[in-house]
Amino acid sequence: MAYTKPLICIVGPTACGKTQLAVQLSCRINAEIISVDSRQVYRGMNIGTGKDLAEYEANGVKIPYHLIDIVEAGYQYNVFEFQRDFKKAYNIINQQNKQIICCGGTGMYLEAILKSYRLDNVPNDEAFRDYCQTQTTEQLIEMLKAAKSLHNVSDISNRQRLIRALEIANYYTLHPYQEEKTTFDYILFYINADRTLLRERIAQRLHQRLQEGMVEEVKQLIENGIKIEDLKYYGLEYKFIAQYLNHETDFQTMKTQLQIAIGQFAKRQQTWFSRMKRNGFNLIDIDLTLPMEQKIAKILTYLSNGNNN
Repeated sequence: MAYTKPLICIVGPTACGKTQLAVQLSCRINAEIISVDSRQVYRGMNIGTGKDLAEYEANGVKIPYHLIDIVEAGYQYNVFEFQRDFKKAYNIINQQNKQIICCGGTGMYLEAILKSYRLDNVPNDEAFRDYCQTQTTEQLIEMLKAAKSLHNVSDISNRQRLIRALEIANYYTLHPYQEEKTTFDYILFYINADRTLLRERIAQRLHQRLQEGMVEEVKQLIENGIKIEDLKYYGLEYKFIAQYLNHETDFQTMKTQLQIAIGQFAKRQQTWFSRMKRNGFNLIDIDLTLPMEQKIAKILTYLSNGNNN
């Protein structure tokens, strides 16, 4: 049976309250949530990725979620696997005839779903990797810039990730991905936040998560056998805390640099979603400062009017 309800997407930058809004909405419309977050897929990476699993309950009702805690930390999950796993979760919820809400801030993953890109599981190319090893990091960055637009800096955060990004770009130069017809309607709600307010929320949340044991979480991952370089691959909290635990920096410097990096990441997310708007996606703004009930009311009003993309 074809899915007839529009796919509801709640997106926005980090620290804007996406999960809380998605959970409250899910409770009202009998929905299940599919996470659109490139790091929440990893087990054992909880505080740093902001899973906030305790939030998946509203009015005593536990809200089912998908694509969280599905692979082991240390693995390098990719957009092809997300697209595959999304379709599986989509079909499971669809069979129950329930509403689906996508929630997250990984724009690349979201676009891969909404545009239905035909993606391949890009194989390792050892000859290409060997060639990349003969180049300096600066040369590799220039190669990647020539191969694709860099909407964020995650692909150049360390040499291992940079070479993999080049390997994928090289593959799709030879095997271009294709945009296929989307098989469902969707509605995009974007939590719009003033950057000054967002930076304040980022600072408060970082302080809270450090108090909750984020450093200890990264330390445990290292004790479980995850290499420092693999943790740096995940960026942000895991990169900076791994550097601190590896005695590359002191605690206060780590905290300051991490807060700045998260703010820069949020700005890149906002830029990504602005680009989506320019490219024809209809993102309905939801003001971050609105009380929760007003946010819910705005979304429900929009849904009841039968609007979709």
